[in-house]
Amino acid sequence: MAFLPLYESIMIEGKKSFLLGIHQVVDLVLVTIAYWLAFWLRKPAGDIGISYTFILLLAVICCHVTLRLYRVYDPFGGQMFRQIVYKILKAVPTATAGIIFLMYILHVDNVSRLLIGYFAVLLTLLLVAVKALFFYTYQYNRLRDYVAKTVLIVGSRQRSIDLIKEIKKKSEAGYRIRGCLETVDQQQKVGEMVYGDVTIIGTMDQFSEILLQETVDEVIFALPLKEVEDVDKYILFGENMGVNVRIMPDFQIYKIQYHPATARLYLDHFLGLPTISLSSTPAHDTALFIKSIIDYIGGALGLIFLSPLFVCIALSIKSSSKGPVLFSQVRSGLNGRQFLLYKFRTMSRDADDLKEGLAETNEMDGPVFKIKDDPRTTRVGRFLRKTSLDELPQLLNVVMGEMSLVGPRPPLPEEVQQYDLWQRRRLSMKPGMTCIWQVSGRNDISFEHWMKMDLEYIDNWSLWLDCKLLFLTLKEVTVGGGH
Repeated sequence: MAFLPLYESIMIEGKKSFLLGIHQVVDLVLVTIAYWLAFWLRKPAGDIGISYTFILLLAVICCHVTLRLYRVYDPFGGQMFRQIVYKILKAVPTATAGIIFLMYILHVDNVSRLLIGYFAVLLTLLLVAVKALFFYTYQYNRLRDYVAKTVLIVGSRQRSIDLIKEIKKKSEAGYRIRGCLETVDQQQKVGEMVYGDVTIIGTMDQFSEILLQETVDEVIFALPLKEVEDVDKYILFGENMGVNVRIMPDFQIYKIQYHPATARLYLDHFLGLPTISLSSTPAHDTALFIKSIIDYIGGALGLIFLSPLFVCIALSIKSSSKGPVLFSQVRSGLNGRQFLLYKFRTMSRDADDLKEGLAETNEMDGPVFKIKDDPRTTRVGRFLRKTSLDELPQLLNVVMGEMSLVGPRPPLPEEVQQYDLWQRRRLSMKPGMTCIWQVSGRNDISFEHWMKMDLEYIDNWSLWLDCKLLFLTLKEVTVGGGH
């Protein structure tokens, strides 16, 4: 298995290269936009010929070289924004000088120098603006810890210490340690420091409580399995929750008399350390990464192109009823992470106060409250719900990384508290604006069937399935099938 560390290294480097490629493509698009904006501002007189298109090619080459030369593409982590701006302020003039030099030696003298000046200024402004967007989005996500994966470690001795060291050494991998659990007979160790700021937070009899009440993405067994009584039940619990379970091999693997029902059991490397992994989520790492890129780009483009529609809807809501335009509500996301979900307000301001009196009219079974003809809905709200336009502000949630374009709908935290254990697995994938339930009848489907649809989506996920569901959602919105 000597090839596994190499494979992991290649995968990590592959993702870095993919991100770097996207970063560079975005900048080359900005170079093109800046050039044609400068061209439009200058509006050259007479026959343009091929010179201006040729200069664009020179601009693309020179900018690409200088942006790389001045290390503009270094990872944002560990940099301050002013350092990035300083690099841009050096790279753009150097690129401009390169363009002028190449024009001179190639005898291209029928191009306006003022156009080149406009181009340099516009490119600087565009690069700084887009880098600011990327940088502060990255900082925001890193500071709020939303995108970090939370790890719970079982064990507190040398094997656990080695694991903690690797996680801390490779902080760019995005893992955060919740703490360590010890065996029940080591109760006296609770509260002790293991390594750095990582402590023993409890024993295995608190395992299920921690997974149910807190956000945990992965559990890693870093102690001999023979020391954990009934280890099978803990692994089964993790599988049913949709939490990834890893085991650092100790040649006691035969102690697990367990055959997963839905999860995959495979040999894996975690930050260079060999582990046996049990995962209930899709195995297509690269495809999931592409899904995230599509979410960010799709969400951003959606907000830009639909902004006129947002304004029209906002004015309609304001003119028809009192109250704010947007409605926000705490929802449960990936593995129980809580976030504020945004929607256009479709109900009266006192909707929450009236909900209790409408409990008997709930048309859904299970811990969900839905009424097809809800009396609290405003006139404009009924139209927005029927066309699903009230969901559009969730593009903000997508851009912030809290939601995906496609995925199980995010439930209320109080609904999650009433879930059966098998239903909790629907939280093992990032929630989305649409999923199978949205295009299959919604309120006409029982709660249990709805949950099974979400698990079906997780178990059969692919980029093609996402594309299909997005197409069906657009069709549903067109015919006004929402309620």
